[in-house]
Amino acid sequence: MCRLLMALALLIPCRSFAQNTIGFPDILNYTKQEYQGGGQNWDATTDQRGIMYFANTEGLLAFDGHYWKVYPIPNNTRLRSVLATADGRIYVGAQDEFGYFYPGANGILQYHSFKPLLPPDMKQMADVWDIEEYDNAIWFRTNNMLFELRNNTFKTHAAPAEWRKMYKTDKGLYIQDYNAGLIQFENGKWKTICGDSALKKMLVTSLHIHPDGKLMIATLKDGLFLIDKGHLIPWQTEADSIFHSGRIFCSIVLSDQELAVGTTSNGCFVISRQNGRIIQRFSMEQGMQNNNVLQLFADKRKNIWVALDNGIDLIRYNTFVKQIYPHNKDQLTSYAAQVFHNKLYIGTSDGVYATTLDGSTDFSASRSSFSLVPNTKGQVWSFSVSDDQLLLGHHEGVFLIKENITQPLIRDQGIWLYRQYASSGNTKDLLIGGYSGLYKMMQTGSEFTQPKHIKGLQESMRFITIDRDNTIWCSHPYRGIYRIRLMGDSLEYSLLSAKDGLPADCENYVFFIRNRVVVATQHGLYEFNASTSRFQQSALLFDIFGDIPIQFLREDAYGNIWFVSQKVPAIVDFHKPTNSQPYSVVYFPELKHSIVNGFEFIYPYDEENVFFAAEKALYHINYKKYLRLSSVPSVTIGRVKTIGKNDSLIFGGYFTGKDGPATQQSKDQIICLPNKYNNFRFEFASPSYDQGSNIEYSYRLNGFDKEWSNWNPKPEKEYTNLSHGTYTFVVKSRDNLGNESAPVEYSFIIWPAWYQTWIAKTVYVVLFLIFLYLLYKRQKSKFANQQIKHKKEQEHLISLHQLELERNEKELMQVQNEKLESDVMFKNRELATVTMHLVERGKVLSEIKEKLVQAITKHDPPLNIGNFRKVMRLLEEAENKDEDWEHFARHFDEVHSNYLNSVKKHFPSLTTTDLKLCAYLHINLTSKEIAQLMGISVRGVETSRYRLRRKLNIPGETSLNSFLLEAIAADQHSNGNGHMNGNGNGNGIAVRNGSEQEAS
Repeated sequence: MCRLLMALALLIPCRSFAQNTIGFPDILNYTKQEYQGGGQNWDATTDQRGIMYFANTEGLLAFDGHYWKVYPIPNNTRLRSVLATADGRIYVGAQDEFGYFYPGANGILQYHSFKPLLPPDMKQMADVWDIEEYDNAIWFRTNNMLFELRNNTFKTHAAPAEWRKMYKTDKGLYIQDYNAGLIQFENGKWKTICGDSALKKMLVTSLHIHPDGKLMIATLKDGLFLIDKGHLIPWQTEADSIFHSGRIFCSIVLSDQELAVGTTSNGCFVISRQNGRIIQRFSMEQGMQNNNVLQLFADKRKNIWVALDNGIDLIRYNTFVKQIYPHNKDQLTSYAAQVFHNKLYIGTSDGVYATTLDGSTDFSASRSSFSLVPNTKGQVWSFSVSDDQLLLGHHEGVFLIKENITQPLIRDQGIWLYRQYASSGNTKDLLIGGYSGLYKMMQTGSEFTQPKHIKGLQESMRFITIDRDNTIWCSHPYRGIYRIRLMGDSLEYSLLSAKDGLPADCENYVFFIRNRVVVATQHGLYEFNASTSRFQQSALLFDIFGDIPIQFLREDAYGNIWFVSQKVPAIVDFHKPTNSQPYSVVYFPELKHSIVNGFEFIYPYDEENVFFAAEKALYHINYKKYLRLSSVPSVTIGRVKTIGKNDSLIFGGYFTGKDGPATQQSKDQIICLPNKYNNFRFEFASPSYDQGSNIEYSYRLNGFDKEWSNWNPKPEKEYTNLSHGTYTFVVKSRDNLGNESAPVEYSFIIWPAWYQTWIAKTVYVVLFLIFLYLLYKRQKSKFANQQIKHKKEQEHLISLHQLELERNEKELMQVQNEKLESDVMFKNRELATVTMHLVERGKVLSEIKEKLVQAITKHDPPLNIGNFRKVMRLLEEAENKDEDWEHFARHFDEVHSNYLNSVKKHFPSLTTTDLKLCAYLHINLTSKEIAQLMGISVRGVETSRYRLRRKLNIPGETSLNSFLLEAIAADQHSNGNGHMNGNGNGNGIAVRNGSEQEAS
């Protein structure tokens, strides 16, 4: 019966292969060079946190959204199957090996083999192709044996012939045997579900529950079937012709309505579970790496992971950002789009492509194909609808598109865009911006006049808007803003630039927003103030946009403003307020590297259809569903490394608790590190794979950072030169809609160095106290030494002072002696002068007396001498005048230390004449000089000396003066009245030798 049904199914003509939807989700390609593993990937699974795992030919391949990691198994064989369970284990099956990975104490996955649990005769096995969790047990399938792991004990189920495939559904665990057919495990026993002989010749690659409750199977070469009461019923689809030739290798249920089917040579198909209609096809033509699909897996966010024969692809199937390719084989750059008369027109770098919309509110879901509009080949710049007519701005001129007919209105003149200028009755004036200035064209209904060039300005006019006063504003990217007034077929203009209030002369673009002309600049939005004739910051919009550079603006039908800033499109949504503002700003980082730079274009047709010109396609966003689909992202800490000469992994990304996996670190997992580990790198990621570049991160290190970091897309952070202490790294993520994840923490402790421990600190305190004591002792000793030194210095200073005093005294005495000597010399000179005066006077008196006597005696006749006797007497009195002697004696004693007084005192018997002789001898006068002074002859002087010597009993050999000096000195010494120097002069004044000198 089954064979008959199959034959009938093949005889029924298959419906023609259906068309794809025009919108395609992004397909991300991960090559083996990127994930650093083998080419083939046989299976895929995800854990509770959303981390993806793949059974790769080189081991277990893990992916957290940013970082890949390969975990080989001990025998380095190829993994064939993988399954992550709620208890945190990741079961793997390989060639002649099976076991599980589970994180160790440091959060690093470690492999545990099950082969030691098997009896010796079971340890040799073939490839473990399938792993399923059912009835609180884990089931492993090889071709000849089924292993049931329950409570860490294995039970084996031998194959009747050959176990070909194992499947799990909500209704039970199923397995196909080469002879027994399809059997089910129920109540601890196996029972046959379908033993149809035709099934024995088929390889059932997957099994699901159909929406009507029946079992649905996918076969390798024969397509899809339903099993009803043990019978096979073919289930037709639009892709049957491909399924029979391309082979179905796997399939998964995406939702109640959708089934994804992977083939070995034709890529992946998404079909309706209700009627078999093809919803979408993904292959190399749509961006997959290859068409050989080994496994399909849908994650929690409905992304489709495609394990390929060479690489891994991610289809962001559940996204509402789609790509529309008007020409699949040639990814053309798009510049404009227009929905007109139930058709979507796309202007590209090589013509206009159009497709009919099938009535879907989301145009990207329309199932149709594009075709080139005739006579539009070449560069397309814009579309414009005027009075229900579609105009085309083209590199080659002005064109009117009517159905499939393209009518040229002007040729060989490049046209940028169209603007309605003024209307009068049924006639509309259209202003056309061209490569070489402005053109004017009149429209009446569906008829257009020949465009005419407006004289007066030959500049390229790509940006044009018209205000309510019919003033035309045109921007030139490199010169400024033209303010234009039309004067019939000519115009008048003024060029406004930085001198008129704009931030710069270049990169200014004019748009008409909120019924006003707005200039988008590199520093925000500006408006023209007519009263001051200058541009100023827009009072309405500048605070919303700030001073960011803006290249494009467009207002939609709901009052929202779409814009492009630094190659990223965004919207100011006035219907989505935030806590602080009556609006929200939503960026679309998915399109950051796709927008056509310099030719930005956004076409917000309605809430479900917003089009963006892009470099390789036309992007479509269902903004309404885009907002609704948003969910709170998650974040994981991947790896924590200490960095230096040799990096060391201290945390592998997995938290565990007493009962299994955990989302946060437990206290017993806090690691303590030696002080030398003070440089760290934290890797983190968000397993929100459909968000991609939308995710940003903020983090802080408690114990080091005081505040959260700024949001940025970089999924790693390094800290260097951390001091000892306890630290907690905290990270969170958010998407472009502002949804934040719960933070995840990782704590660690850096031990102090040995010199920073409490023991070391205690030693430091003791050593410090000892140091203080020794310092005290040293200072005390130093102080005592300083006192001794100071005392010695004082004594030395006193000694020096005393010596100085003595030296000064000696110097003073010397000065005094010098002064005395000077005085003595002066007095000697004075005494000598007096003496010489006396001598001269005596000599003169003697000569006078002698001359007088001669005159008297020789006078002829002789004079009477009696008359001169009185004169002679006066002369004699003058020669012997006592007053002269007394004056001389007084001066003599002052100079010679009372010599005469001392002689007189010592020898009281001496007469005045004797004293005179002593004095004259003391000053070394000659006998002749003495004779003159005493008024006697030289003979009389000798006689007086002789008498004096006899009177004093002076020996003949002794000098009279020396005798007197010695007698005086001896007397003074005995009386203690003074002393005399070695030369006998009490005042230390040198005199002549005491020997008597005789005149010759």
